[in-house]
Amino acid sequence: MNVGVAHSEVNPNTRVMNSRGMWLTYALGVGLLHIVLLSIPFFSVPVAWTLTNIIHNLGMYVFLHAVKGTPFETPDQGKARLLTHWEQLDYGVQFTSSRKFFTISPIILCWQINVTTLIPTWVLHTIRGLSKFLKEASNFHIIYTQNSFKTQKGDIC
Repeated sequence: MNVGVAHSEVNPNTRVMNSRGMWLTYALGVGLLHIVLLSIPFFSVPVAWTLTNIIHNLGMYVFLHAVKGTPFETPDQGKARLLTHWEQLDYGVQFTSSRKFFTISPIILCWQINVTTLIPTWVLHTIRGLSKFLKEASNFHIIYTQNSFKTQKGDIC
């Protein structure tokens, strides 16, 4: 029952990441995370950048790829409960502006870390960045979706 719902979206998860304000909040959150890590006295700048990248990638993996469903009741009769947030984003349409933003931003973060740090951690960051990029690439989207819906017996729900 959706009493008092003011939006007309069947699933508001599909549109929440489209606004430029959300993108700005995301970028400011990453910047704030880095500043907080820099304020810890025994972390050097390369260590702070590395931890920023690790925490960012783990957080975005959990938020976009691991948690399924919606945080609210939707009138779609349970279709969204089996989908991750990445699969719900823009109704599953590939190559939209929000999907491009959330694919490019970890690459830019990885590039920033590789440029600013002088220690040879670029291999680690590049492998982590490629694994994230391959997860979000459209060619692997169907493969990941089919594998995530398998049950214990191996058949697709």
